[in-house]
Amino acid sequence: MNSVVIGIAGGSGSGKTTFAQSLMKQLRSEHVVMLGLDNYYLDHSELPLEERAKINYDHPDAFDWDLLLAHVKALRAGKAIESPIYNYAVHGRMKETTPIKPGKVIIVEGILVLYDKRLIQQMDIKIFVDAEADVRFIRRLQRDIEERGRSLNSVVDQYLNVVRKMHLGFVEPSKRHADIIIPKGGHNEIAIDMILTKIRSILSDGHHT
Repeated sequence: MNSVVIGIAGGSGSGKTTFAQSLMKQLRSEHVVMLGLDNYYLDHSELPLEERAKINYDHPDAFDWDLLLAHVKALRAGKAIESPIYNYAVHGRMKETTPIKPGKVIIVEGILVLYDKRLIQQMDIKIFVDAEADVRFIRRLQRDIEERGRSLNSVVDQYLNVVRKMHLGFVEPSKRHADIIIPKGGHNEIAIDMILTKIRSILSDGHHT
């Protein structure tokens, strides 16, 4: 199957998920599928909850790169996959999975999708969504309190002791692998329109550059 893989990376709270979802919403095509890196955390269900909560989930070692790579290759080969579902409340994978059919365009989205060299080699378009550090922190703070039931102190503590260090150590350096760096986060309408035009060109042509 002739398909195109688009990697969308960026720091936590940068707007990369918003950007990826905007592409999906506006394309409204069964030919476009998306894999979220967050669902590919390694499963540590053998550990008690307290131990799972202590894991550094912003470090590259927290992810199941082998499974993600296998799934991207399978989709490119025209094969359906069963994507894992990650539950933040219990820090573990659900028993259920999400069936994903192959598409002409495969979007892979997450903070570190431009980290693994093997995964990068599968990508035809590599995007890094950028945003100022204070904006990213505020967005993460709002999300973790409103959607994940976290306390203000726990979010601040995690950001200062883990998230910021991991961003500077791994996420920010991965920017050098990007073909396109998009400023102003996920609501950059001009950038969205540019990428949409490129994707539609790929879909209509039936081939990629």
